[in-house]
Amino acid sequence: MNPEPHTVLTEPRSTAWKPRRFLGGAFLSAALVLVAGCAGDDSSDGQDADAGTPDAETAEDSSAEGSSAEDSSADEESSADDSADESPGDSESEEGDDSESEGPASNVGGMEMIDTITTPTISPKSVVASGDGLVIANNMMYQHTATIYDAESREMLQDLSDTLSFEDFGLEGYPDEVQGSPVEAVWSEDGQYAYVSQYMLYGVGATADDECSNGDDIAPSVIYRYNAEEEDWDDVIEVGRVPKFVEITPDGETLLVSNWCDSSLSVVDLDSGEETETVPLNTAPRGIAVLPDNSTAYVTAMHANELYKVDLDSGESELIYDDALMPRHLVLSPDGEELYVTFANSNKLMAFDTSTDEVIRETDTGEDPRSMEISPDGTALYVVNYGEATASKFDAETFEELDRQSTGELPIGVTYESVTDTVWVANYSGTINIFEDTDEGESESEAEDEAEASGDEASGDDGSNDDGSSDGGSSGDGDSSNS
Repeated sequence: MNPEPHTVLTEPRSTAWKPRRFLGGAFLSAALVLVAGCAGDDSSDGQDADAGTPDAETAEDSSAEGSSAEDSSADEESSADDSADESPGDSESEEGDDSESEGPASNVGGMEMIDTITTPTISPKSVVASGDGLVIANNMMYQHTATIYDAESREMLQDLSDTLSFEDFGLEGYPDEVQGSPVEAVWSEDGQYAYVSQYMLYGVGATADDECSNGDDIAPSVIYRYNAEEEDWDDVIEVGRVPKFVEITPDGETLLVSNWCDSSLSVVDLDSGEETETVPLNTAPRGIAVLPDNSTAYVTAMHANELYKVDLDSGESELIYDDALMPRHLVLSPDGEELYVTFANSNKLMAFDTSTDEVIRETDTGEDPRSMEISPDGTALYVVNYGEATASKFDAETFEELDRQSTGELPIGVTYESVTDTVWVANYSGTINIFEDTDEGESESEAEDEAEASGDEASGDDGSNDDGSSDGGSSGDGDSSNS
């Protein structure tokens, strides 16, 4: 059955949802009564985007409108602490270290949808967890907002407008008020700041699109900085034209920004908040990942079908791969030894050895894989398949697909929220799905699929959820083709 949509409350809940946890090897048992099901997708006729939306954005927005409303409600019944005292893991905990264990590895089971956020009106291009209990969703020019959520209650804390007076931030030469269009975000390690790229600035220069149709008439854009303590934007950083992905070096000193229409990478000093260098790349740069050495970055050039390695010290780049179509998103293993890449138009997931830059394994994905996330323990990868409205979970070491679940229409962003051990999926059509890892064995949806397939000798089921297919074209997201 389809779960009911989640409703944002204005008052705190009396009982906040809590994740299952294992502390010091002792299991704190909790029985969660879940009213859950696969996320069915209700598609409806698309409606026009905002009048000011770029043409490339409008094409996808037309298919994105009309989201499905899926959700599940969870009532928690807490067990007594005595159960933890009786846990057989206590003796091991006393002999081992005092570090907190989050239970089984992420790659031992599948996924289960536990909630869906449908309000306020959103069109999330991305969703990113702070690691400190906050989650930001970026709604581009369709809503001109960034929404902040509490990870545990899943309630919206803020609905931030992207309209600012740049003069308040010491920037001159702009209109009295400037409207942005939030795309992607990255949080500082301490969860204090979120840096949000703005696709274009309305009223400044020519209209931007993913084809960069207006050429040099497109004005450079900016990065907004959100301050979690002040609960507001507190800085504006000038970068290149049509900035997309943003990443911070592990030492927290440098912000990297892929400038789509400049075919470049901006290097920003976070102490001064100023761009210090630009690195030339190729057409439509997007995904970024930085090695632990703080000086080596990988960057995709989507429309050139190329993957680059960038020396941030010298400002030089090296092409390392160009044999698959539309490399989009990059994720590193926790130790930095492996780089994972989604290829949107090849329907592939690949792993590269960062010591040799050679492909060491690959696998097929769902249709049109976009963003990707890795579990904190590095054992599982979560990939959203934009063209079929599903999310896949892979074993990071073997690339076995552990599960594939239906999502809302046009899944485009994904993040792992570590406070609640949940996976949040942003659906461009207007919802955010929240999943929980299943501890062991197959997920409920897999069991149902196998039951339906039993006795059907002609079945050619590949494990995907056909009811999650998208009605709209998958040739482009809000930033045009597979961006």
